[in-house]
Amino acid sequence: MSAPRVKICCISTPAEAQLAIRYGAAALGLVGPMPSGPGVITDDEIAVIAKAVPPPIATFLLTSETAAARIIAHQRRVNTNTVQLVDALTDGAYADIRAALPGIRLVQVIHVIDERSRDEALQIAPHVDALLLDSGNPNLAVKELGGTGRVHNWAISRQIREQSPVPIFLAGGLRPDNVRQAIDAVEPFGLDLCSGVRTQGQLDEAKLAAFMKNVY
Repeated sequence: MSAPRVKICCISTPAEAQLAIRYGAAALGLVGPMPSGPGVITDDEIAVIAKAVPPPIATFLLTSETAAARIIAHQRRVNTNTVQLVDALTDGAYADIRAALPGIRLVQVIHVIDERSRDEALQIAPHVDALLLDSGNPNLAVKELGGTGRVHNWAISRQIREQSPVPIFLAGGLRPDNVRQAIDAVEPFGLDLCSGVRTQGQLDEAKLAAFMKNVY
């Protein structure tokens, strides 16, 4: 198995973006408005960072919008090359987003809670470019849509990875000390993390270096 790609999320400045890229990040997560969780920056800040990131690095807009029209509008404000839907699409269809945003990749987050999450993932997979398996809980009064720092049941993620027709990113509580175990357990296409390489909210070069060393 080849080494998984690494997506560093919650990037808040061009300097953080450059640091993540220097250590081998293949993708950067840029967090739009959320009901909870870390890393939120303004659309203007997302646009500035996305414009400065060189190809072939992927820039992921994390959007909590659930209507296709609003997701389209959000991407057009920031011009990332990938849209990460952190909540379920409730109005419109993935096809509507694809038609409006040709060439933009779509990644759907699945919050792995129980066996039903597997069914949800496999139903959605044919309509997107990748799935991202995270540890949030959209069923709470204040939705958790990412950045929890919690590990979920990797056995369910493994089942999704084995059955999904599209690549899988694994997220949720990944750190330098558990990433090798996560890779062995799930064998994902990619890894996604935020708090595991941060200290007091700031990207920590020592933690980032340790994480990347354990991946590669």
